[in-house]
Amino acid sequence: MQRTLVFSIDEYYHIYNRGVDKRVVFNDSTDYVRFVTLLSYCNDIKTINIRDLKRKYKDSEMPFVLPNKGDPLVEIGAWCLMPNHFHLLLKERCEGGISKFMLKVTTAYTMYFNKRYGRSGALFQGVFKAEHLDNDNYLKYTFSYIHLNPVKLIQKDWKNNGILDIDNTFKFLKGYAYSSYLDYCESSKREWLTLLNKEAFPKYFIDDHVFEREILDWLRYQPSKNVLPEVNPRAEPE
Repeated sequence: MQRTLVFSIDEYYHIYNRGVDKRVVFNDSTDYVRFVTLLSYCNDIKTINIRDLKRKYKDSEMPFVLPNKGDPLVEIGAWCLMPNHFHLLLKERCEGGISKFMLKVTTAYTMYFNKRYGRSGALFQGVFKAEHLDNDNYLKYTFSYIHLNPVKLIQKDWKNNGILDIDNTFKFLKGYAYSSYLDYCESSKREWLTLLNKEAFPKYFIDDHVFEREILDWLRYQPSKNVLPEVNPRAEPE
């Protein structure tokens, strides 16, 4: 399928995709760590060699994030990995940057996944999906939208019925390792280097408390009284 959206330098985009046939693409921590590492390792205009990465680290020792001293293809503002899909908030840094970055990441991860699980063929559902965040409110909401995704793992119907236990849900989000949530609410406690370049994005959250209040506001919304905006109905992988 040919993409109609044209990526422009210095513009912001919500990038997402899911496993083919809605299959799980992250089975355990090793899979999650490999994908996050690739988000760092592949973000360079230079051609990458996965063999170099494999020579340096065993899968069990793979760091979440490698220091990137090269010239990035994109800026990353937020990310979240779910069992069968992923979400990224990206800023186009150079011409063709997002497309090149996503091709590197998904190709490298598919090769790794297929080898590990003895399968072949495509792992993700066609060309990655992209939404242009051309509105300030739209862009700000996407930070919350991406970081709230893990709530579906403990209460799938929360958007329709409201959160049943706000305290435990908030605690769950703060303990979810495979998103950039901690980079915004308690970055000093990160055990690995960040993927993010916050300076490349609007400063909606001037400190940790502002971000956490924003998340809590969404967790407290009542479906009967408020309308939860959708980034796009198609951006809801199941």
